[in-house]
Amino acid sequence: MNDTALLHQTVKKYEGDMVRFARDIIAIPSFSGQEGRLVARIKSEMKKVGFDSVTVDRMGNIIGRIGKGRAKIMVDAHIDTVGIGDRKAWKWDPFKGKFAGGKIYGRGATDQKLSMVPMVYAGKLLKELGLTGDFTYWAVGSCLEEDCDGLPLLHLIQKEGYKPDYVVITEPTDLAVYRGHRGRMEIKVVAKGRSCHASAPERGINAVVHMADIVREVTALDQRLKKDKFLGKGTVVVTKIECQTPSLNAVPDECTIYLDRRLTAGETMKLAVSQIAGLPSVRKHQAKVEVLHYDATTWTGLKVGQEKYFPTWVLPESHKLVRAAVQAGRIALKTEPKVDKWVFSTNGVASAGRLGIPTVGFGPGNEIYAHTVNEVMPVDQLLKAAVFYASITRFLAP
Repeated sequence: MNDTALLHQTVKKYEGDMVRFARDIIAIPSFSGQEGRLVARIKSEMKKVGFDSVTVDRMGNIIGRIGKGRAKIMVDAHIDTVGIGDRKAWKWDPFKGKFAGGKIYGRGATDQKLSMVPMVYAGKLLKELGLTGDFTYWAVGSCLEEDCDGLPLLHLIQKEGYKPDYVVITEPTDLAVYRGHRGRMEIKVVAKGRSCHASAPERGINAVVHMADIVREVTALDQRLKKDKFLGKGTVVVTKIECQTPSLNAVPDECTIYLDRRLTAGETMKLAVSQIAGLPSVRKHQAKVEVLHYDATTWTGLKVGQEKYFPTWVLPESHKLVRAAVQAGRIALKTEPKVDKWVFSTNGVASAGRLGIPTVGFGPGNEIYAHTVNEVMPVDQLLKAAVFYASITRFLAP
């Protein structure tokens, strides 16, 4: 029996265990900052399948290790999720871990804590089949990604001493190899006015009216932003608006908008801020433009934070890591994998975007279900992903 057949046959043997683990993961709510119970469950499974060590860092990220070789390979899944929104919109309990028709349903099924299942069972394959080499395999379950993508990997790498040579992000790719995505940032624009009684608005300066000019120009700016052949177009959109007013019969003296800015190749934070600050209406109304800052306390009690700028990244198709991912994809899928990019942002903004560590993506599940009430994970994709994560180590070891 060849190695490919052996990997597929062995992982199939653990399908029942993987489904049970996946359903347990769904059954434990793990909103951002509340991942502690899920970390404990993952720790138990890692120990069960034979990881050499299991560690929880100060931020609350969980790291399972196999091997201690020279090539350091970090495989990451964020284990936090967004909320459930309107409970009545769900056709099933988002935390039951419904299993039917070879699929698992619930919050986090797609985005993306169920990727922990194949990451953990890839470790089982490495141990059981003796697929050791001159590599270290780190399976990371990271926290707070939904609130601040990249922050957990920055913490792991810069403050906890984990220095990977390669990173595999397991956000949903529908089992394609992804080699980059646009960056993003969050910007706030504040326009000031002068309040007065609404019965005589001519006595004041309406900040909302000033902001209306800015909103129109921001919307027009979106159409002029740079396009990239691979990553696509940069975008900017107003995502929230609020005003400050003494009462509902007073002219507002302050208005604020929040912008989601997606950055394509070649676009930087400096450029994006200057484009907003340079709008005629922003200059005319002397509005203030600033990049938002993220601050939070993790489930362990650690205070963390960073500027809400998440850089663009792309790895060349000819890079060793992309080639290794394609080879592992052939083994996992028994066909040639698609090579593409994400539409949304991932922890790769830290590993690749900020730190320049070679990074690729390969994850089970289809991103179209992320953050929806229809989150679903095909079990067969979990099995194939486990084969991929176990296989890629052989192509990256010295």
